[in-house]
Amino acid sequence: MSLYNVDLFISYAHIDNQPLSEEKSGWISRFHEALHTLLSMRLGKKVRIWRDDKLQGNDSFAEEIVNQFDSTAILISVVTPRYLNSEWCTREVNEFCRRTSDQMFVDQKARIFKIVKTPVESQSTLPSVMQGLLGYDFYVFEDGVPMELDDAYGQQYGQDFNRKVNKLAFEVAELLKQLDSPADAPSLPDNKPTVYLAECSFDVKESREAVETQLKCLGYQVLPDRQLPNDETGYIDAVNALLERSDVSIHLVGEQHGAVPHGPNDRSTAAIQNQLAAQHSQNNHLSRLIWLPEGTSSDDAKQQQLINELHNDARAQHGADLLTGNLEMLKTALHSLLINIEQAQQQPSESDAKATDKTTEEDKQANTLYLICTEQDRKATVPLRKFLREQGIDVSMPAFKGDAAQVRSINQQLLTSSHTIMIYYGEGEEAWKRSIDTEMRKLPAYLDGKQSPTVLTYLASPTSCDKEDMVDMDETGVIDGIEGIAQDMLHSIFSNALSTADAS
Repeated sequence: MSLYNVDLFISYAHIDNQPLSEEKSGWISRFHEALHTLLSMRLGKKVRIWRDDKLQGNDSFAEEIVNQFDSTAILISVVTPRYLNSEWCTREVNEFCRRTSDQMFVDQKARIFKIVKTPVESQSTLPSVMQGLLGYDFYVFEDGVPMELDDAYGQQYGQDFNRKVNKLAFEVAELLKQLDSPADAPSLPDNKPTVYLAECSFDVKESREAVETQLKCLGYQVLPDRQLPNDETGYIDAVNALLERSDVSIHLVGEQHGAVPHGPNDRSTAAIQNQLAAQHSQNNHLSRLIWLPEGTSSDDAKQQQLINELHNDARAQHGADLLTGNLEMLKTALHSLLINIEQAQQQPSESDAKATDKTTEEDKQANTLYLICTEQDRKATVPLRKFLREQGIDVSMPAFKGDAAQVRSINQQLLTSSHTIMIYYGEGEEAWKRSIDTEMRKLPAYLDGKQSPTVLTYLASPTSCDKEDMVDMDETGVIDGIEGIAQDMLHSIFSNALSTADAS
């Protein structure tokens, strides 16, 4: 039996329910109807939603409304400029907060949902607990102008409206289940990692919401779960506190510069969060994923600078896998990362043993070599691999095919666990070699203090001006095998390496 007589109370300003045309019902009425339908389907029973569709905002504060609050589970507040300027509306929400103050949060989830129908400059007339809540934005910007999610503006707006109501219905349904049976409400499993899903610019906000919904459906706690401060100092302190609680941070970076907290440095929230997460990754082993839609670039100079740093600067990318592709690639990589973390958390003794036996493990790796090449060079490397095996070298090849997240994970593991890295420069184009060189420069950031591997470049046919330059310039670590396997040089390099390892 439910503990409440009313599941939801919708608080709104009546002017915001005025229809745009005579043949259509008002926005609030359509929101109410869609939410009622979707929520009833999710709960498997008819949901009880109440809203005032008779009284007007200038009427006296009616007892028939406030008396509902003691037996109301959740309040949904539709925030607009009119709502915030209405004494009637703000008294409604303040009264609900007052009457539920000692039971406002259930498992860190507030019993108020803030629907932002239209952008507002300030929410200072709302209760402080509500100001701190994350809202559901039911608008998008088009040419700098906010457009409400309303099919009166086009089919896509109507689809986005339904999608957003569906997300809201899911989260309201989960909270109602907990409120109806709090003693039996399941808490998050201990081994579920906490995910920091970084705030992002508006152009990738829809993708962020899709990731957030998937994570919450799977039972993960997602941060931030509150509105973050608008000033730079307060923002940095709040993000640091949330990252301390997190096991994973996810950063979606688009072409727009995004919000900038008030402060002297004029840095976007995306740049600030990435820098802080990189620091936490270095100090606390925070796992990270950075995602940019394929081909992302920006007309904004500062945002393009951030994009360039994420591609080329090891410090900006510290502890992170950089993904450039579609959203499904990000979801797949995230799922794989979370599963790996959960498995590791279930085996703490194994992790401790690895730390204790670090020296032994390094000794074992002394004869390991990771041979990086293009897939078309795979067969051409066979003679070289056979020769190295005869020298007692354990050669690993890159993973070329399979699940994108698994391929990336395997190759990064080989990068960080091998004693020697050899770049086989054969059929690969000059641009391919440059991209591998960039990865090598980032390598120290992935090693967490471990000794850097020896990096060699093996030149193979066909010849090219770039390869000839490397030989002529006598570049360090270059082995000239264009005319055939450079046996003498290889034997000298690896004999010395193995004898040094044996001596130690």
